[in-house]
Amino acid sequence: MSLSSMSPRSIGLVCAASAQALIGAAAGVSAVLQGYPVTGGQLLRYALAAVVLFAVLRLRGVSLLRPTRRELVRLGLLALSGQTLFNLFLFAALDRADPATVGSVLGATPLLLVLVAPFLGGRRPTGPVLLAAVVVVAGAGLVQGFGGGTALGLVFACAVAVCEMGFTLIAVPLLPRLGAWRIAAYATAMAIPQMAVVGLFTDGAEFVRMPTGAEFAALVYLALPLTAGAFLLWYSALARVEPEQAGLFMGLVPVTAAMSGLVLGTGAPTPGQFAGALVVGVGVVIGMRGGRAGSAEQEVSAAERPDPAAARHRAPAETLAR
Repeated sequence: MSLSSMSPRSIGLVCAASAQALIGAAAGVSAVLQGYPVTGGQLLRYALAAVVLFAVLRLRGVSLLRPTRRELVRLGLLALSGQTLFNLFLFAALDRADPATVGSVLGATPLLLVLVAPFLGGRRPTGPVLLAAVVVVAGAGLVQGFGGGTALGLVFACAVAVCEMGFTLIAVPLLPRLGAWRIAAYATAMAIPQMAVVGLFTDGAEFVRMPTGAEFAALVYLALPLTAGAFLLWYSALARVEPEQAGLFMGLVPVTAAMSGLVLGTGAPTPGQFAGALVVGVGVVIGMRGGRAGSAEQEVSAAERPDPAAARHRAPAETLAR
């Protein structure tokens, strides 16, 4: 089946699954950067991703709409929540709790989205999607397992989950006018000075150093497939499906992280992890079948429609760029 023959909602679901699969597969790559300053590595990652995203915008003829003051504030909060604080809290959590504990807490994010996103959109959570979120969380817990850690580590892990939810919910109101491409580029660019400030404050002038060959390769992967690719895919998904349904695919993160160990030769998934992956799949299917009635009529998001106020400034190819 080609993309042209798929409905907007189906494309959104594929984008959501692909984005979360990329994020999970990055787990093994991030281990290569354990010896590199956290803030410096993230700054280089976002700088490279921003260059690529803005270059793609130019090549595809997408005009750089000037954000309003409210949109600038929201973009800044989006970068702060989904990029700057997310990474700082994540590394702080991993210093005080094992990856299984952190992963299990993050696995609860789909349930948080199912509870919060509908109310922000002026509707109630549907029973099937709520059930699906519970199943996905249970499956993610089976894949990740339950580990140990300090109470402070658990607090930081919960902060990471809140930032992950903010990464989705803060972006939703921006999609109708700015679209997925611009949001990914603008938010990534705004994360660069934020990381620079934090890096100078925590590590001084030494927060950036020349990476080794392996570190550079890891940074390129994190910048291109993970940041530029996954961010764009995720925001493209949010332009087509409800946040709570897209959020169900967050359960794929521990699944693809476990499977990446098999591919990279760092470890084979256990039978329990395979069982957890199956449970996650069942939860996603339940959620997709239990979507809101009438969503088919709303599949074509406003982000896909031209902005009348800026239409005369746009290149003809822009309507194909999202």
